[in-house]
Amino acid sequence: MSLQMMVMMALAALLVFWAVGAYNRLVRLKNTIANAFGQIDVQLKRRYDLIPNLVEAARKYLAHEKDTLEAVIAARNQARSASEKVASRPGRAESVVALAAAEQALAGSLGQLFALSEAYPELKADQTIRELSEELTSTENKVGFARQAYNDAVLDYNNAQAQFPALLIARLFSFAPSQVLRATESAAERQAVRIQL
Repeated sequence: MSLQMMVMMALAALLVFWAVGAYNRLVRLKNTIANAFGQIDVQLKRRYDLIPNLVEAARKYLAHEKDTLEAVIAARNQARSASEKVASRPGRAESVVALAAAEQALAGSLGQLFALSEAYPELKADQTIRELSEELTSTENKVGFARQAYNDAVLDYNNAQAQFPALLIARLFSFAPSQVLRATESAAERQAVRIQL
């Protein structure tokens, strides 16, 4: 076997090892995105479970504000449905965008509920509502941290699949870019939900 043939075989072997390594790195990064969304999903489910309890506790004080209470539950159900769709395929751009929109609608309806508390001092003073509000605030913070971890994982993956020469492997095996979770573009919807009961 000639030296030239050995060099060609060594180069071919290096190319195969590089391709396998690049493919495995992209798979690992894609799995990291799924794991990061799993952490968001856990916190969102906790929030979705807290909201009906909060609405039920507020119901006795806000009997004539039925539309607001129903809007919160409807928004919660839409957000939960969107979350389940993303959980089945994390990183899919359309699902992530739909989840972000549903979460913004939920935040808006929760904001309306909490705004009502200013008009009802007895609602503000209720111990159960205060405790649920504190749990919801804590959960919102955890959701924020989980979203940041998700977006970091998406950034790492998108960078890896878009850089040359890994781009060749990404295109060959259809590794599409993932979508980060973004805040809405509307200035009104960008306002933080204030939980003050």
